[in-house]
Amino acid sequence: MASAAQLLMREKFETCLGVIRHASLQILPLLTIKASDGKDPQWFFQQLEQARLALGSWMAVAKRLNLNDAEISHFTLLLRHLQQLVPQFESGQEVSHNQLIAALRFVSYLERVREKQPLLGYSTEIESNDAAVQQKAIRQMRALELMLKNLVENSYAGQSQLVHKLKMQFGADSVHRWLKNGERGDILSGMRFSELALMVVDKKEYANHYAGLFQHATQLGLLIDQRKTLQTFLDDVREIRNDLVQQQTLTSVQLALLNSYYQESSAVIQQAFDEGRTKVNPAALLAADDAQLQAWLTLAQKKHQATGRDNEEVRDTIERPDLRNTKSKQDTSETLKMVCWCIAGVGVMSAAIFGMYLLSDIADKPAQANSQPAKVTVIDSLPEAQSAREKLANIGIAWEEGNLRSAIERGDATVVRLFMQGGMNWKVSYTESALTGDYRDALNALLQHRSQMDEERPCRRMVRTYSQAMTDGESLTGLRKQFLQTFCSSPEAIKRQKEDLDRAKLRLSAQQQRKDEQGIAEEKRAVDIQQAIYNAMR
Repeated sequence: MASAAQLLMREKFETCLGVIRHASLQILPLLTIKASDGKDPQWFFQQLEQARLALGSWMAVAKRLNLNDAEISHFTLLLRHLQQLVPQFESGQEVSHNQLIAALRFVSYLERVREKQPLLGYSTEIESNDAAVQQKAIRQMRALELMLKNLVENSYAGQSQLVHKLKMQFGADSVHRWLKNGERGDILSGMRFSELALMVVDKKEYANHYAGLFQHATQLGLLIDQRKTLQTFLDDVREIRNDLVQQQTLTSVQLALLNSYYQESSAVIQQAFDEGRTKVNPAALLAADDAQLQAWLTLAQKKHQATGRDNEEVRDTIERPDLRNTKSKQDTSETLKMVCWCIAGVGVMSAAIFGMYLLSDIADKPAQANSQPAKVTVIDSLPEAQSAREKLANIGIAWEEGNLRSAIERGDATVVRLFMQGGMNWKVSYTESALTGDYRDALNALLQHRSQMDEERPCRRMVRTYSQAMTDGESLTGLRKQFLQTFCSSPEAIKRQKEDLDRAKLRLSAQQQRKDEQGIAEEKRAVDIQQAIYNAMR
């Protein structure tokens, strides 16, 4: 018999599916797709693919929904993730927390699509929304923010050490701003939520201070990587917090998402506290009285009025502003160099054409009267990099790394090729969704420009990600093998993988001695996975 919590989760999930079906019947006609009956997320995604083929591109689909390139990419990515988690669903079927979160995230984005396109009027309400629930959201938001703050504070000996570290990471200007906006002796109180969250999910900070807290937890499993899942959750929380401090009533979807994110994030820390592995106690942070809640909200609103809306996404790495400026100057310098080469190229070609014209005039003057010199357009004379960037601009796609990542995730091979031809660098981490979706053309375009891959030491993350994907039932496809052979074939990487394989064999041997059938099956599967990856790397 299903528990009360499972029944509530199932009811909420089925409500989300109903919202998605209703929304699909309003969205698809705008995309020239006729549909009389909405079905499951997989059907909706297939219909969107049909719309893309009929209209010619995802950009054409985006235009009809008043979305930009990044927005349509995120919309399709959320739907694809949902239909992967829920390929088919029968009423009464058990629902996991990850499936519910995936459904809530897509319904939340349906709210944004409705805001962008006035012709859409579907409802996204999934449950009652009263003052008590709004107050609970404020309590959870405060507790989540203070939990992050306390985690960071406990990672350093004191404020002076923390301030010194922040200067090294973010630069003196940022530290000065935080000290000015924060309370005396509390630099973290001057940070925006996105900056505070970055202090936890930054790859190095997470590995050095927080990975041990999350390592064996069953929560934060929506994505393959726990750190990436936490980063994704906190970025969604940032958007919800923006609405909350602007005194906007949160929608029932936002309330449900915040509740899920709080449960997933705080449960891990609460267990660590109960086991004595951290001093941060989420339960104590949640148990605030009305005066404490109002004081926190007033301070958050005051900071919002002083600094504006927190529009900075929660990134996965800390990057100093001076380094970003240096990179920007380098990009500007490269662009100016390219323009100079373009002008020089046009000049050389013009001189060559003029010289050929004179020669032909001398050698065969009568023939010249009946012939026209070949026309050379400016776009033909430009370097390949410049023409590729212009083509992207002509279809409304800005020259930004985020747009390349979006194109990879949705498998848009044409856009990926243009970015590669234009000289944009890329990272292997961008390919996780594309590898799951087996977007061969887009991935092969990246492999053809492997020299532009600039992620530092991608191999460990690749092996960890592929191992988890195979544990979850995916296969080591030919493309995954190609990526391993391309980026993990160094002697050091192969040696490290051989050591991982040997350790897996030792764990299997230990289980066999204990005669634990379940443990033997699990460790045998682990050995097979590590062996397959090792074979692919050699």
